[in-house]
Amino acid sequence: MPRSPILVLHGGAWDIPADLLDAHEQGVFDALQEGWRIIERGGTALDAVEAAVTTMENDPAFDAGRGSFLTRDGRVQLDALIMDGATLRAGGVACVERIRNPIQAARLVLDKSPHVYFVGPGAEAFAQAQGMTLIDNSELILDRERQRLAEAQAREQAGAPDQTFSGGSTSNQDSHDTVGAVALDSDGRLAAATSTGGTLNKDPGRVGDSSLIGCGCYADNASAAVSLTGWGEPIMKLVLGKWATDRVLAGRSPEQVAPEAMAYLLRRAGGHGGIILLAPDGRYGLAHNTPRMAWGLHTADGPRTGTLVREQDENETDTDQGAPAPPWN
Repeated sequence: MPRSPILVLHGGAWDIPADLLDAHEQGVFDALQEGWRIIERGGTALDAVEAAVTTMENDPAFDAGRGSFLTRDGRVQLDALIMDGATLRAGGVACVERIRNPIQAARLVLDKSPHVYFVGPGAEAFAQAQGMTLIDNSELILDRERQRLAEAQAREQAGAPDQTFSGGSTSNQDSHDTVGAVALDSDGRLAAATSTGGTLNKDPGRVGDSSLIGCGCYADNASAAVSLTGWGEPIMKLVLGKWATDRVLAGRSPEQVAPEAMAYLLRRAGGHGGIILLAPDGRYGLAHNTPRMAWGLHTADGPRTGTLVREQDENETDTDQGAPAPPWN
């Protein structure tokens, strides 16, 4: 039976400065358009999430692809994962430095390899063997990020507290712009994809949650599709993506589970981030426990984008206020 397709995106959950909000929302809108073109032609959810995430990787507003945060030694290292909910096939790459679009390399792993996950030079060699052109790492680096790294290292040397993972309002520069997409196509197939440049001033070789199955990304037609963003280490410890989809499988709605996942992340592991969650029946949930999260939604009724905003009172009560309002269905 044909389903009503849906595409949901996030453009990172952090304290997005006011002067960057328009760029984030425009980037999410552009990615929605690319992904939806595939869905409205009868394409698969898997193709749609790949196209949407590729668009955000190419947009320097986000911490994915070109313009990503730099490692401690001044390089870009990228991680990505894509998963097909209909078959449980998945492909992931991590710590790649010479691939412009790691989500496309992850798709090659899904389609062309009996393995699930490649890292570093091995991932690059595999992608090149499948026809992908490798680039110089310098093509991924922006002067903006060199300046951010220099400022972060100066603060570190001065003994300032590390705000990288705080999720608080004082960490504008030490942000989390991981991008992700989940989709349901007209044949009822789910898919998810997540891509990131990791954290600012990270140690070379560090891998976060984004490319790990069940952590930053997961898709299963029997439960749900999910993509997460934020501080990777706590998300990994909780295997939070699988935690969320298992609760949908148990009968809870995505709009209930999404905020519960963020509350659990903070309570159990002190983590901050955001989540998009999509069930096989088209219900979805969005939530975050950071100051802001850029989001986008496309259905047959058209696209919607915005920024969810968290306001805290002295009792740590979260309320999301978006413009437009959060799109619970």
